[in-house]
Amino acid sequence: MAIILAIMARQQPYVLAFVDAVADHLRAIDVKHHSLIRQKIREQLVFEPDVETTNRKPLRQPAAFGAAWEIRFGPENRFRVLYDIEEEPRVVKILAVGEKQRDRLFIGGEEVEL
Repeated sequence: MAIILAIMARQQPYVLAFVDAVADHLRAIDVKHHSLIRQKIREQLVFEPDVETTNRKPLRQPAAFGAAWEIRFGPENRFRVLYDIEEEPRVVKILAVGEKQRDRLFIGGEEVEL
């Protein structure tokens, strides 16, 4: 009888880097949602930020803010985080945080087209 052990290497987490403008984007969103936004960013983007899911998808280029990816979350998927991935040195750069209102996206209080 042979015993084969499969050892999976622990995946190295990505570092989250926020551009300065994200602070302004968050000011335009009600403070009661800030903890949810922080939680979902950590939950969704520290490991496997480049895996497409129902609420995480690559954006058609050229996209707003130079983003390559988007996550959607919150009540009725109203929040959007636009980001880009740098494989070396494993950094997820958060480029914008916005709020969807019906069929319009607002980032920093300004309407943006995706």
